[in-house]
Amino acid sequence: MLEILKIEELKKRFRRGRTNKLSLENRILMTLEYWREYRTYFHIAKSYDISESSCYRNIKWIEDTLIKHPNFQQLTGQKSLLKDYFKDKTVIIDVTESQIQRPKKDKNSTTQEKRKNTQ
Repeated sequence: MLEILKIEELKKRFRRGRTNKLSLENRILMTLEYWREYRTYFHIAKSYDISESSCYRNIKWIEDTLIKHPNFQQLTGQKSLLKDYFKDKTVIIDVTESQIQRPKKDKNSTTQEKRKNTQ
């Protein structure tokens, strides 16, 4: 992962822009913490002393970069994983009818009120 991301980091530097506060190794560790522990961006950002939006951008960049690389084609996204999950599944639904008890209507249970201001 580190080798793949180092190459992409060098390509990214040619476009100029602000350098990242965290090293590439720390950003990978941050991404792995996000994947493994399901922590929020807020809590991860506080651990690394960066903003929540910066944490999100770093994790998103690493995910997108790894997904594009041929060695990580199993990370093609959640939608493709869901397609594979439901591919060979059979769903059985029980649709038998059953009666529902409903309250009986009678004059004692309903309250009738005289309407005022009716013409």
